[in-house]
Amino acid sequence: MDDDLLPPPLPEVPPQYRTDARVALQAAARRFAMHRVLPVANELDPRKGEIPRSLLAEMGELGFFGITVGTEYGGLGLGAYEYFMVAEELARAWMSVGSIIARAQGAGTGVGDAQRRAELLARSARGEWIGAIALSEPDAGSDLAAVSTRADRDGDDFVLTGRKRWIGNAKAADFIQVLVRTADPQPGEKRSAGLATLLVEKEPGTFPAGLTGSPIDKIGYHGFVTWDLEFDGLRVPAANEITAGGFAETQRWLTIARVHTAARAVGLARAAVEDCIGYLQQRRQFERPIGDFQAVRFTLARMAARVEQARAFYQHVAHLIDLGEPCGREAAMVKLLATEMAAEVTGDGIQLHGGNGYTTEHQVERHWRDARLTTIFEGTSEIQAKMIADRLLPRSEIG
Repeated sequence: MDDDLLPPPLPEVPPQYRTDARVALQAAARRFAMHRVLPVANELDPRKGEIPRSLLAEMGELGFFGITVGTEYGGLGLGAYEYFMVAEELARAWMSVGSIIARAQGAGTGVGDAQRRAELLARSARGEWIGAIALSEPDAGSDLAAVSTRADRDGDDFVLTGRKRWIGNAKAADFIQVLVRTADPQPGEKRSAGLATLLVEKEPGTFPAGLTGSPIDKIGYHGFVTWDLEFDGLRVPAANEITAGGFAETQRWLTIARVHTAARAVGLARAAVEDCIGYLQQRRQFERPIGDFQAVRFTLARMAARVEQARAFYQHVAHLIDLGEPCGREAAMVKLLATEMAAEVTGDGIQLHGGNGYTTEHQVERHWRDARLTTIFEGTSEIQAKMIADRLLPRSEIG
């Protein structure tokens, strides 16, 4: 930004959550995002490039892949608040970088053998065990209890057959954590009975025998490739079954993921506000900066207020998570409000850029493309609304 322009105000850790460690972590994440991530995003996103391995290595050195991993394994040993705070800072520069940290944080480590689990946790904390999460299928997205990918036991292995869709980072990953069906539910059981999670280990940049993939061409969320996967006799050792919690653990993971998505959405909307503050001072019409016009100023004011509101909400839910409070309803609420806000605020950012906003010459179009997705993944806005309504007003039994 030019030296003579007023800089945008940057968010600080609010007093009720402030510690010296959090302030330092926020500053480190912000420096890295603006000086290292943003230039890479501006170069690679227009050509749908992937996050460079060198950038991932730097993130590993900063501890961003092990924010929530215990210090005994080399992680930072911190909580949801710090994890979401870093995600916001990274997403402000490039959402895929704010997303890739979720594919570590101890993911893909919940195997039964304690020594192996410790080794994987240490690799996760260093950013050397970055994975992909395979939940959705062509006919099972919001309704994960309908998962049909089979894992049939054959001696010491499971044999996987079926399809998974919307699997980001699948080929580049060190592992894929796959939700599968090992048995059909029996009469009287929940539809989720018989679901399990298996750990598929692999070499980055390849698919193992029995697994093939087709890339999905997206309009945004570049930085890593999203895949449609087909399992055809892939063998996975039975020892690679994730032992903690089954389907219930998947639901708990989704609660974290929804607040993480809210934080990323805040980062994207904040980026639109910051970019607009600069642009409105530079762009002149009628012999004055367009930021002098009242209609434009009021739009910017509403944008900024909505970002602050959503940030305060996700920080509150993060605090509840760190206290160990059940907050499925709150996670759905903040995911719904923050992502819808981000889609609208980044759209307003395009509007304030006028015709220039509808070009690839400014970053605001990237913010909008990425923000639009946040209302869809980790459960659509409609699914979040259903979850909230079902907790507030359970349906009456009829008949």
